[in-house]
Amino acid sequence: MIHEKTVKYICGSVLLLLMLALPLFSPVQKYLSIPDEVKVMASEDVQTVWNNNSDDAMTAFSSSNDHQIFYEFAGVPLKKTQIQAMKDIRLIPGGQSVGVELHTKGVLVVGHHLVTGEGDEKVSPGEEADVLVGDILLKGNGKELNSMEDLSSLVKRSGEEGKAIELTIKRNDQQITTSLEPSFSEQDQEFQVGLYIRDSAAGIGTMTFYHPDSKKYGALGHVISDMDTKKPIEIHEGTIVESHVTSIEKGSQGIPGEKKARFSMSENRLGTITKNTPFGIFGELDETMDNQDYPEGLPVGYSDQIKEGPAQILTVLEGDKLQTFDIEIVSNMPKKSPVTKGMIVKITDEELLSETGGIVQGMSGSPIIQDGKIIGAVTHVFVNDPTSGYGVHIEWMLQEAGIEIYEDQAKAS
Repeated sequence: MIHEKTVKYICGSVLLLLMLALPLFSPVQKYLSIPDEVKVMASEDVQTVWNNNSDDAMTAFSSSNDHQIFYEFAGVPLKKTQIQAMKDIRLIPGGQSVGVELHTKGVLVVGHHLVTGEGDEKVSPGEEADVLVGDILLKGNGKELNSMEDLSSLVKRSGEEGKAIELTIKRNDQQITTSLEPSFSEQDQEFQVGLYIRDSAAGIGTMTFYHPDSKKYGALGHVISDMDTKKPIEIHEGTIVESHVTSIEKGSQGIPGEKKARFSMSENRLGTITKNTPFGIFGELDETMDNQDYPEGLPVGYSDQIKEGPAQILTVLEGDKLQTFDIEIVSNMPKKSPVTKGMIVKITDEELLSETGGIVQGMSGSPIIQDGKIIGAVTHVFVNDPTSGYGVHIEWMLQEAGIEIYEDQAKAS
């Protein structure tokens, strides 16, 4: 049994320790909140930055080379923060709906089928040659395959000559070779290889930004994958065109909604697609892109400058009418290395919720704006909560587009 006086002594000691620790609690909290790196625009004064990071409990002062901030408490050095100078970049924010067409590098295998030969014998030459779904057929007999027509003519010629096709295949990160002998289909009266293939893909998305100085753009905020293999499409070439939203299929819990749009790949071309990456599609526009609401463009807001709270997105719900809608940054997760899911966002605009139910397919790439800066793009929707989803930080999209964001690129590397 613990004596009553002992209990009082223990409680009194704990209370004394808490009272002694209380004055230190604020600087400890401050220490934990100090970032390892702070991004500063080239036009900003480092002096102002470290003054803003000072308070009564903890002092911040810059080093002689202005690339570091040192924090101290009661004269004792505690932590060092690196200063990274960033370029003053202005972007024209997007929000416009765009039509996308990608032509694959090589031809993509999306399935197998049986070829019916003499005596109803059925065989899939491609499957027998160990060609797998998801393989990319790069070359046939040493010649590049860039379309279904390239493969069809090769199959016909090889079948008539009674020769096998030597295929060069890209499988994941490896290149392999295999020999494939076409079979004659009695039903279709032609030589076949028993493979379903695809050489292009098309869809709609949303423009994120245009960089007037370089004519480069970024859109979608996520990679385009093949609908059958679910693998990223490696592109040979691609095009974006104007797109007009015709209707909205409203989303609900467990069922993602979708923008419906019309576009013609032979008309109203906007530019090229040169990259298809986890952070979106990128290329150059043929002409300048304007935004009447932001004729001078907007500065960039980097990941560590984003605040949890109100923000806006730009997107199109009808025709080509660009609209602004309210959202909330629920969580911001800045990282030193590129990540595709850097923010969690929630739609709060009643009009947008009424029209779409939240984030829908085709909205990916809609630029996110906060405090007069473009900070990222909408990327993915939460299937079980279509009012919420992920956003990608603008800095990673800029780097994928080939736009330098660091004032001293060599130092940053």
